[in-house]
Amino acid sequence: MNAAWQDFLTQQRATIEQGVVRHFSDAAAERIATRDATVLCDLSQFGVLRVSGEEALSFLKNLLSCDINKVTATQAQPGSLNSAKGRMLATMLIWKSGDDYLLHLASDLTEVIRKKLSMYVLRSKVKISDASDEVVCLGVSGAAAAGVLEQRFGAIPQAALQAQQYEQIVLIRGSETRFQISVPAALAPALWTQLSALARPAGSPCWDWLNIRAGIPVVTAATQEQLVLQMSNLDLLGGVSFKKGCYPGQEIVARMHYLGHLKRRTYLAHIDTDTAPQANDPLFSSDYAEQGSGNILNVAASPEGGYDVLATLHISSVDSQQPIHHLNANGPALSILPLPYSLTPAN
Repeated sequence: MNAAWQDFLTQQRATIEQGVVRHFSDAAAERIATRDATVLCDLSQFGVLRVSGEEALSFLKNLLSCDINKVTATQAQPGSLNSAKGRMLATMLIWKSGDDYLLHLASDLTEVIRKKLSMYVLRSKVKISDASDEVVCLGVSGAAAAGVLEQRFGAIPQAALQAQQYEQIVLIRGSETRFQISVPAALAPALWTQLSALARPAGSPCWDWLNIRAGIPVVTAATQEQLVLQMSNLDLLGGVSFKKGCYPGQEIVARMHYLGHLKRRTYLAHIDTDTAPQANDPLFSSDYAEQGSGNILNVAASPEGGYDVLATLHISSVDSQQPIHHLNANGPALSILPLPYSLTPAN
């Protein structure tokens, strides 16, 4: 986290641990506000990579799972970087700022992925840099979010993943009620002051909970190289193109799409427990008592108590309504909740 930005947030009563805003004095109330009202979150649990240079487009096209041609000044795109074996190294949201491409990914993977991408540069006219200290990302969510942003910016994006550029600020619409903003660090305090007058500041984990409820997977260091992208539902969210050219892992991803039988998907679930689950924790059901029925991908405290999770599970376990337990066969049971999208791919 940018040092000046951290000092500013501390002055706003933020409790910051390892570069992440845990809360603004009342975590439980902030979770409830995230569910019921309109909130403003700092997104420093994510890092930002900047890819610049005249060959940036072709460079990313050859490496990422999504169709980078769709990323424009007015359109963002989810995607992933995969290993040669088709396993996800990182998930990300990609948008443009001027001529540069910005990649928004888990902060604990930012330097790892920067080094990984740099291995492919060779003689390409491309520069990859960590822009996490230069760019502050904010999230605004809630029924009044669009109105709050219209007061500040005027016209705002109208459809999911549409982007709007306001000189150095980029606003991306995630859904009807969610927006993400990227702003130069020097301008972030003034923007925060304006928005926090209309939306309640809430800890960064509140945004994680919103991602979980939206069914948006985030690969972190704990789950890196665990999943083919279809297992995370990224294909259902537009994070892969089956019409573009080759990229690392493309053969595995395409074979799974056209010829394979997908055995696991990612589900939304609630665990009624006082002990926080962790990413990559194992999950067990009677039909997979030995090797496990799946793993937790993402977790956040729920406003109702307990924890909401994205869990990658064997489809057969869920379809058969087998009880699925956290950590061991006698652990807390998962309650499967409906996702906001269908798990059946569109034809």
